[in-house]
Amino acid sequence: MASVNRQQLGKQAELNACQFLQAKGLRLLQQNYHCYYGEIDLIMQDQDDIVFVEVRSRSRSDYGSALESIGQTKIKKLIKAATHFLQKKNWLYQVSSRFDVIAIQTTGGNVQLEWIKNAFSAES
Repeated sequence: MASVNRQQLGKQAELNACQFLQAKGLRLLQQNYHCYYGEIDLIMQDQDDIVFVEVRSRSRSDYGSALESIGQTKIKKLIKAATHFLQKKNWLYQVSSRFDVIAIQTTGGNVQLEWIKNAFSAES
């Protein structure tokens, strides 16, 4: 039962993040992009940039913040999945892209959303 609740919370976090970014002028290109290498929560366009967004949500802080939950293994998967997406669209080397993180921390009914632009790069 807990996993269903966590999935619902994750979907709600992605929806909140998407609405937040759209209000900031970004355009949604694809949600939950799946490929062999992994999944990208949101793929958006910010003017000329393609933005790959990882949404992290936390309701407890005793396991670290939402941002701290993204390890090197996850970053490598995101970079591979993003490269796959760009290759499929024939956009690799044609567009500039970046990786953003939306970290949502919920404590005591308060929702705090943090947008980290260029959270990491393919070179890191």
